[in-house]
Amino acid sequence: MPHARQSAAARTFRALHTNPKGFIMPNAWDAGSAILLANEGFAAIATTSGGIAFSLGKQDYRVDDPRTGVTRAEMFARMAEIVAAVDVPVNGDLEAGFGDTPEAVAETVTMAVEAGLAGGNIEDKIPQQNALYDETLAVERIAAARTAAPKDRFVLTARTDVLARGGPIETAIRRADLFLKAGADCVFLPNSSDLKTVARLMKGIDGPLNVVIGLDSNNANAHDLIAAGVQRISLGGTIARATFALVRRAAHELRDHGSLSFAEGQLSHTDLNTAFAKRLAR
Repeated sequence: MPHARQSAAARTFRALHTNPKGFIMPNAWDAGSAILLANEGFAAIATTSGGIAFSLGKQDYRVDDPRTGVTRAEMFARMAEIVAAVDVPVNGDLEAGFGDTPEAVAETVTMAVEAGLAGGNIEDKIPQQNALYDETLAVERIAAARTAAPKDRFVLTARTDVLARGGPIETAIRRADLFLKAGADCVFLPNSSDLKTVARLMKGIDGPLNVVIGLDSNNANAHDLIAAGVQRISLGGTIARATFALVRRAAHELRDHGSLSFAEGQLSHTDLNTAFAKRLAR
């Protein structure tokens, strides 16, 4: 992506993080899903490492073997397709930065900017381990990401999985604040979608908060969370998982009954052709 376009996308994305209205940022896993989401008027979309992995027939997050996970090259190839497909800013799921060291994280973030991403998340969970990076190292990783991508080029989100691993909220808040001081623009804490937890996080964290819904519960409401002061709502792999659930239901119905009730409400061939034709007219 040309430098000017990437910078403009980053500026637009940054403005969303200071808008008092907050925003919903659904997650796409390929060009088609990205176009459909962007066409519905969302101001930004994100990628989902889970959705991308599953669409490639691979595992995500809890990977049993490195061979079953998505490589950095595969992930960036798909994210580049998503960026090219839409005009709205795209936030990349950069997982743990595809390397343990601050230098590896910096390299990944540099690649993200070059791919046209307006922002991205860096996690503090060690891949293929049930553990978080040492706090000092985790902060150094975020600082390196910030150095690699100045604020005018990239909105940096630091994700901590303290709550996702059942850790104390006080530790989650401390890590989040350390990440903000290290240069993060936004913090992301999975398993925090209930309003009571959100209220405690917002009281303790001095910066924009991303809450993912659909991961730990389907009971959360994005509008209610924004009304409570959450700046950014994402969905992770929720829409992708729902799509794969439809594929499985269709398979079961066809196998067991031969019927097509699963196809009720499907988009027409014409609707999809029209949606994707707009991409070429941009």
